[in-house]
Amino acid sequence: MNRFKLFILFLFILLVSGCSTKTKSPYIYYDTPQAQTTSHPTMRPYVVRGIQYYPTVVSVGEKFSGNASWYGPDFHGKLTSNGEVYDMYGMTAAHKTLPMNTIVKVVNKNNGREAIVRINDRGPFVATRIIDLSKSAANELNIIATGTALVTIEILGFATKGTQVIPSVQKLKHNPQQESVKGFALQIASFSRKAGGIQTQRKYDNIDGYHAVLKKMNTERGIMYKVWLKGFQSENEARDYKNEGHFSDAFIVVED
Repeated sequence: MNRFKLFILFLFILLVSGCSTKTKSPYIYYDTPQAQTTSHPTMRPYVVRGIQYYPTVVSVGEKFSGNASWYGPDFHGKLTSNGEVYDMYGMTAAHKTLPMNTIVKVVNKNNGREAIVRINDRGPFVATRIIDLSKSAANELNIIATGTALVTIEILGFATKGTQVIPSVQKLKHNPQQESVKGFALQIASFSRKAGGIQTQRKYDNIDGYHAVLKKMNTERGIMYKVWLKGFQSENEARDYKNEGHFSDAFIVVED
């Protein structure tokens, strides 16, 4: 065999051996970042008057109490938080944290009157109020004149995305009985270099039973590698863990 053939054979062996060693590390976990960029902006945490609000996990049958208010002509025909046009004659309501399209029964504690509404907006941003009703819903509860009333809210179910009518109780029984807008996580680090993200992800994976993942994201600064700690069952759990001081610069992130 001449030198040229030996040289070609040598290159072939190197190529094959090199390809066979390029396997993905079993210790690196990647999550797709698409959910972070394509989810509706109202489904993410938001800040109003310096207070940050997080969409919550709720189940059918849960009840809440507080003051209800209503909003009407000044907002009629304008866009709601989920992009719909507000119709004060529809049976809708605004809530600070309930998932969009949650169907709730609102009962006026003063007179026993009730109304069933669909959540399609955010508000009311007054600490003493928990729900802002459309004019028609407020009329059903007889609170137009008083402006507010003490009410109970009961979760009846969840309408499918894009539905602007209130499903029957029977149909709601076939829909999911729990709605989680997003999964909560802690962003514990961010790197412009992939190697730094990999090292941090490996270091903190399975810490206290939580799962570290590496997120590759397009940002204004270019490609960034973010390390998220996942596995929290609620925003409160993520916040409590953050407040324990494990990661000084960590902050809560939410994804679909």
